[in-house]
Amino acid sequence: MEGFDQAVINAFLKNQRQLFPEDVASTEEEAEFFLEDVCAIVCDDRTEALEYMKDNLDVSEMSDDEILGCEEVFVVGDGRYLIVEG
Repeated sequence: MEGFDQAVINAFLKNQRQLFPEDVASTEEEAEFFLEDVCAIVCDDRTEALEYMKDNLDVSEMSDDEILGCEEVFVVGDGRYLIVEG
């Protein structure tokens, strides 16, 4: 798992309304602070994201695709996933 680099921050800024009804950050600095504050995590790949979700959330009745489609899961675009537990 990695930190919040430019790609992660941009993915969150662009898609934050998939989890929240209104923007929680409007700048990269605000986004990074918010992600640190809520202890969001970055998973290096699909397998790691699924493992995290299965270990930390009740997703036992869901398929892998449904899990990765949860509003808490943000696709970074380079194979990584950002997980924000709102």
